[in-house]
Amino acid sequence: MKEGNKRKQVLGELKSSLTGYLFVGPQLILFILFIVYPVLEGFKMSLYRQTYTEDIFVGLENYKELFADPVFIKSVFNTIIFVVAIVFGLFVATTVYDKSAKYISFIRGSFYLPVMVSMVVMSMIWNFLLNPANGLISYLLGNVGVDDVNLLGSSTWVMPTIIFVTFVGNVGQSIILYIASMIGIPEDYFEAAEIDGATRWQRMTKILIPLVRPTTLYLVVINIIAVLKIFVVIQLLTGGGPNNSSVTMMYYLYQNAFIYNNTGVAAAVGVLMFVVALLLSIPQFKAFGNKK
Repeated sequence: MKEGNKRKQVLGELKSSLTGYLFVGPQLILFILFIVYPVLEGFKMSLYRQTYTEDIFVGLENYKELFADPVFIKSVFNTIIFVVAIVFGLFVATTVYDKSAKYISFIRGSFYLPVMVSMVVMSMIWNFLLNPANGLISYLLGNVGVDDVNLLGSSTWVMPTIIFVTFVGNVGQSIILYIASMIGIPEDYFEAAEIDGATRWQRMTKILIPLVRPTTLYLVVINIIAVLKIFVVIQLLTGGGPNNSSVTMMYYLYQNAFIYNNTGVAAAVGVLMFVVALLLSIPQFKAFGNKK
């Protein structure tokens, strides 16, 4: 009798586990097909040099070629500048928190409005505005005595301009998430600090910023990974120019894969970007694990 009950219990547990695996199964299959397999294939491609007739195993030669190319070094430098500028921009959210209710909705809406516009459309609008011949910005600068302004054609100003355009188009979503996290902090903390004579800066640095640290970590990681994938705005505004001044790692990958047909080097760039994204995600996973 006891053996019969035990068998029923084991069968019940197996049935329960099987139900769980059936729910997870489709997602697991898609994950293997569209994430794991392409990643492994990318690793493999980075060790080969493709010709029109065969694939030749070259080991780490693609990586050596990569680090010997000054354009790739320039693309890494530009990507790092991009990351620092965008992450710094996240803290703009603290400046629009706890403002007067009379105009706070307008400020938040102004930041979020560009997020609803496609990056392609946004890039086309900025391309028109920044046109040195008949763009609105060139016209306005010309009226105040600044002539011959070509921000996208200057190797000095092209990266700050592209960073600004990307910042305007993407920072709104981060600000909304930041403010949602800030609103969840109990008002008692701020009231107690105010009674004790804390200034606004002290309330920000001692209460607000420490309590939104999980959101900060999430947004930093997500935005850094998004920056690694930036392509559209560079393709539509500069095409990597002038003189490779605006090439990022993703655009360098695109050039090697689809313009120069150098797929081995392109795969090596993809592998490096994957490793960087993976390393950046580890602190986030650890933080979520500690919360449990």
